[in-house]
Formats: sequence, structure tokens, C-alpha cells
Amino acid sequence: MAVSITIASGKGGVGKTMLTSNLGIAMAQFGRNVTILDADIEMANLELHLGMEGMDITLQDVLAGKAEISHAMYRGPGGVTVVPAGISLDGLREVDMDKLERVLKKLLVETEVLLIDAPAGLGKPAVTALAAGEHLLLVTNPEISSLCDGLKTAMVARRLGTNVLGAVVNRVGFEKDVIDVKDIEYILETRILATIPEDPEVRRGTTYGEPVVIRTPDSPAAQAIKKLAADLLGEKYSVPGAGRRGFFRRLIDGIFGRV
Repeated sequence: MAVSITIASGKGGVGKTMLTSNLGIAMAQFGRNVTILDADIEMANLELHLGMEGMDITLQDVLAGKAEISHAMYRGPGGVTVVPAGISLDGLREVDMDKLERVLKKLLVETEVLLIDAPAGLGKPAVTALAAGEHLLLVTNPEISSLCDGLKTAMVARRLGTNVLGAVVNRVGFEKDVIDVKDIEYILETRILATIPEDPEVRRGTTYGEPVVIRTPDSPAAQAIKKLAADLLGEKYSVPGAGRRGFFRRLIDGIFGRV
């Protein structure tokens, strides 16, 4: 049974696209058939993270009625399938976001796990992406403005009927975190599924279009993302020096079964 997860944030710059690209590859490393779709048609950059700039046919063409979704699917690094959004300003004018749900239904026939990289904020493209996914994975930073915007995103998702799996706190340890993880759970009204430490290898990987789980798989951020992928899929994975898992495996097994 295919599973769709929208990965969203209340504001830009929190690491949402970095997490989407690396999480998809990490899931593929566990043997899953994974498709990553960039639904951020206005400020797309998933292809930059994956080193896949300049694809001929993109989601823009599909939503404009100029191409079928099968023509916008590409083999990406780590064995994932990637649907880039496209960066053409002319193409953006012709996009019909109302077609996105139909496109996703076609993708779900072709894959086991569909990750949707949603636009930041709560504009129409973002809300469309939130409504289209079965589940939501919220990405935030441990600072108050990011958390407040993330809470709004989670509230909207719930009203749309999207199941909020939980949140991922990125860049933990950057400068001096002033908000504790337990306080973040309280603010967001959802569980923290993972914390991704501040790691210079993430920035280096993004700069060179090489996801950190491939470029430096033993780095702290890569290990945390790999662990998150395992927990979501119900797989066993132990990060060196890490403690117990348990709860998340039971939680996700109950939601996803064996994808």
C-alpha cells in the first residue's frame, strides 16, 4: 500500500527541502521504492539539492496540461525517483494547482512511498500540498518564530484532514538553542520524531548538490536522518551511541504497516 507524506514548514529556510531529499534517499537505502515530488512551484530548489538542474519536463508542464506525469519522473541519486517542480517564470503562469491531487494519485500507483516537498507558508500552493498528502511531517528550527509558524501549519493540516505524524527539529545546537525539545512538543502540540544536529556537512552537501546521506553517511546529520527513515518504515537501525527506539517503531508500524 502506497503512503504519501507531505513535508512542510511554517517558514522558509528551516531545512525542509534538505530533509525531504535526504529522507527519501535514506528510505530507498532500506529497499523502498521512493518518489520525491517538489510541489514548491514558485520557489523550487529540490533539484539543486539533488544535483539535477535543468530537467526538460517538470511538474510545471504537467500542471499546465502540457505533459503527462510519467514524462516528468527522473532517476535521482540513491535510487529515488524525482519529480522536479521547474523554475520557469513563464511556465508558472500556466500552472493549475487544482490538478495536483490527480497527479499524486497517478504517482501513488508507481511507488511505495511518496514524499511531497511542500512550499513554505500557507498560500494556495502550500495548502494544496498539505491537503494532497495523507500524512504531514513538520520541519522546524528550535526558535520561536519558526515554531509559531509551524504550529499554524499543523493546525491547517488537521483541519484539512491530514494526519500529523509529528515534527522534526532541524539545526539543533546552532549557536545556543533556547527552547528545549519538550517545550517544542508543547508549543507544536505534536511529538518530536527526530532532532537533526547542526552539521557543516549538510551545507557542504547542499553546495555541491550531493545529499549528506550519500556524501558523508557517517556524519551526525546523516545518521539522524537515517534513523528517522528507519523509524518511519519500522526498520531496525541503531545510531552509534544512541539510546532506545521502541515507541516510534510501534507508532509508525501502526500507521504505515510494512510499506
